[in-house]
Amino acid sequence: MSQAASLDAIPQMTSPTVEPVAPATETKISAKNVEFFYGATRALKGISIDMPANRVTALIGPSGCGKSTFLRCINRMNDLIENTTVKGTLLVDGQDVNGPGVDTVELRKRIGMVFQKPNPFPASIFDNVCYGPRIHGVRKKSELEEVVETSLKKAALWEEVKDKLRHSALALSGGQQQRLCIARTIAVGPEIILMDEPCSALDPIATAKIEDLIYELRQQFTIVLVTHNMQQAQRASDFTAFFMMGEIVEVNATQDLFMLPRKRETEDYISGRFG
Repeated sequence: MSQAASLDAIPQMTSPTVEPVAPATETKISAKNVEFFYGATRALKGISIDMPANRVTALIGPSGCGKSTFLRCINRMNDLIENTTVKGTLLVDGQDVNGPGVDTVELRKRIGMVFQKPNPFPASIFDNVCYGPRIHGVRKKSELEEVVETSLKKAALWEEVKDKLRHSALALSGGQQQRLCIARTIAVGPEIILMDEPCSALDPIATAKIEDLIYELRQQFTIVLVTHNMQQAQRASDFTAFFMMGEIVEVNATQDLFMLPRKRETEDYISGRFG
């Protein structure tokens, strides 16, 4: 049984359908003709999209279409890959993330990232969450304790681990580990959270909890979500962009894109004719 089918079988655990949202007045992330090259290979072709603050924007499309590459452009994680080039303009709050003098450490503090596979450190739950604050100079025990509790509550994990904070994070279940990684990201006070297929390694129940969490977190953070799961995009996002062969084919409010796609390629993909 597929993950999507499994979720449909447990409706009590699935996230609420995202209701239509009013047009947002504030653009948080704005890409204008962004292109990205691995050596001479062009992976992104003229990507232009505006993503509003305090909304979830899902990036969908077949494997290898550029979704994750674009996601990593936002906080310059691609800088860690040799022989890569980025062109065009990518703004966060009006500032070009590739502009001269941009501090990538500060940028990645503002723009956190949650990866496909949970990656907790081999340390206690407490030390995982307060790792970032400690790196940024927080030393007072009471402050660290407050950050840990607040972050775990925001990640909907506090009640499950509050009596186990000194236990190894590696003893948690996969879904708990992913929520711990979200708490670790939240602990440094980001404005944007990038999620690269955060549920692909999780079982259906853990996936539903992450989707519920994403739905709640958009009240405080701008979220960009890469997913291959069409039902997940419908459940958890406000806006959806469909990528294909390094380009954006269509972007729209999620319900509109899935119910009334404007492009034939979009309709073919979401209906399962390809991809």
